[in-house]
Amino acid sequence: MIPTPAPDTSLHGRTALVTGAASGIGAACAVRLAAAGVRVRALDRDAAGLTALAERAAGLSGAVETVVLDLTDLDAAERAAAGADILVNNAGIQIVRPLQEFPPEAFHTVLTVMLEAPFRLIRGALPGMYERGWGRVVNISSVHGLRASAYKSAYVAAKHGLEGLSKVTALEGAPHGVTSNCVSPGYVRTPLVERQVADQAAAHAVPEERVLNDVLLAGSPLKRLVEPEEVAEAVAYLCGPYTSAVTGTTLVLDGGWTAR
Repeated sequence: MIPTPAPDTSLHGRTALVTGAASGIGAACAVRLAAAGVRVRALDRDAAGLTALAERAAGLSGAVETVVLDLTDLDAAERAAAGADILVNNAGIQIVRPLQEFPPEAFHTVLTVMLEAPFRLIRGALPGMYERGWGRVVNISSVHGLRASAYKSAYVAAKHGLEGLSKVTALEGAPHGVTSNCVSPGYVRTPLVERQVADQAAAHAVPEERVLNDVLLAGSPLKRLVEPEEVAEAVAYLCGPYTSAVTGTTLVLDGGWTAR
């Protein structure tokens, strides 16, 4: 585990909304931004995880307010984003099935949480950002926003769509001081990936201990998982004082996967 970041006031006084904040990348982003003096609204449907996050963030220069919300409530999601200077669209779910066996209702849910909800959150945040003349939208995409993998139709479709939505946001936001970018990691050490190991073992009929190197990291020259704190540092960089010209792009943390 990478240590909690040292205090840093580069974003002091800003307000951020981070979705999927109860664990993994979202929790790391919430802690990193709070360490930079940001007032963070940490949103997740996991109340217990949010409580643990608030305890972890106690004493940092910013503050963490927890919001229990299921992002399938799209109207509530849009309302929750109002007033945010920084929006980190992180929440995600994963289902691994062959296309012909993929449940249509599950496909719909994945697209709702991972593409429609980010649209509604951006829609809710932009008016305030435009009024203040400053804003940062950071969409946690994935190497699967740039490359496809079998058995992940909904996730790949959602992440490809998120990359496009981020670029449109960048084009529209530029005249108003708002940037929009994606951070696209490879496999990160999160509960979602840990669940995938079991799913992939079943899909490929291999023991779970072989999934990491032989399946998940087969396309990555770097044979290790990305740590959530590494992603959080990329998010903090994109929100920082030297990135007003960085917009409409993707910062890739994939261990060289897309270099092939």
